[in-house]
Parts: sequence; structure tokens; C-alpha cells
Amino acid sequence: MQRIERSPGSVPEGAVVVFGGRSEIGLAIARRLAPDRTVVLAVRPGDTEAARRACLAAGAHAVLVVGFDADDTDAHPGLVARIEAQAGPIGVAVLAFGILGDQRLAETDPAEVVRILHTDFVAQASLLTVLADRLRPRGTGTIVAFSSVAGVRVRRANYVYGSAKAGLDGFASGLADALHGSGVHLVVARPGFVVGRMTAGMDPAVFASTPDQVADAVVERISRGSGVDLWIPWQLRVMFSVAPFVPRALWRRMPR
Repeated sequence: MQRIERSPGSVPEGAVVVFGGRSEIGLAIARRLAPDRTVVLAVRPGDTEAARRACLAAGAHAVLVVGFDADDTDAHPGLVARIEAQAGPIGVAVLAFGILGDQRLAETDPAEVVRILHTDFVAQASLLTVLADRLRPRGTGTIVAFSSVAGVRVRRANYVYGSAKAGLDGFASGLADALHGSGVHLVVARPGFVVGRMTAGMDPAVFASTPDQVADAVVERISRGSGVDLWIPWQLRVMFSVAPFVPRALWRRMPR
């Protein structure tokens, strides 16, 4: 197994892989990490030319586009192996895929519940496990998982999505502890409301951020090489520290 050396306070050497490579946050992170690296955009079928060109314009020496169906968990090990066969060892892996789903439909249709939970929790946990198992023997590398403040205390307005994020947050936090001392760094990012395509038409919540602001915070944490929990922006950590103490009668009226 090839070992990737890393200097303290630097981004791990190796390919940058974004699972969900057309997502606004994922692509923003890829652009920031692109200079002099191979960038891999793992995506569903569709046009990727704009994303590929954006990474090349940011300085990537090569950009590979590979097909990725997050919900096909049986394919995850083979996909990661193929990516490394083409691009070399992974230095940074960013899990930037996910769905909001239809909360109203999910309240009456169990299939929609399963769809949301599978993509936002089961598929994430599967891929995190594959990546951790791949990187651990090398003793280096960074994985970024996107949790959400929606999972800190689940709200009635989006409890299906929130419960998926709560499960992912617990899984990723536990995995980060399991990786402690291995040299592999797992970042659990908890952004609040992000203004972008995924939230188009919704009223922004307090302390909303943009994909670029989220990417800046994530890349800074990757470069630091330590610290699991990343609240974006940091003020949300203070706000949600009191969330468990809000009376249920008031909490159930909280908006999305």
C-alpha cells in the first residue's frame, strides 16, 4: 500500500475526490484544493463540462469524471478502487451528495422516508466506511462528511431529513473517534442554512451561509489537519448548545 507523506498544517498529498461533484459546495471545495492536483468528480449522469473546466481553471493538472450512484452501496468498494487505479491514492475525499426530499410526502409515504434515509444516512455511512478502511493503513488522508444543524435537535418541520442527518452525525463522530491516532482526519461539517440550488425558494434562516463560505471553512479545517466538529458559521455552535433545553411546545413550532 502506497503511503502518502504529509507535512503538519498542509493538505494531504494525493487526489482530491468529491462524491457529488456537481454540488455547489463540493465544487467550491474542489476548486480551492485543485492547484497542481488531480481532481476526481464522482457524479450522477449529466453534463459535467462546466464543473470540469472550473477545476482546470483553478489549477488542477487533471480532472477525471466518474459515474457515481450514491444509493448503489454494493458498488462503493469497487468505485473507490477504480478511482485510485486511475487517479492515484486519495488524499482528500469530500462527501457532498444528499437530498432534502419531500417532507410532506414522507409523512404519508414510507417509500419517500426510505429514499431520504438511504441517501442521507445509509449511503453516506457505507462510503465513509469504505474510505476509512482504504486510508487507515496509509496513516494519512482527510475525509469530509456533511452533517447539518438539522440533526442536532430534529425539528417537526423537516424531521425526516433531520433524523437522517442526526444518524449521520452520530456515525461520523464515532468514526472520527475510531480513526483518532491513525493519521486519518475526519471532519464533521455542520453548516446551517446554505443559500443555493438545494434551498431555492426557501426563506434563509438566521446565520445563513453561501457555498463559498462553507468551502472556505472546510478547506481551512482540512489544512489545519485537526479538529472534528466544524460549525458553519461558528455562531451556530452557541445557538444550538441551548437547543436541548428549549421546551418541546416551542420547539415543534420551529421552522425548517
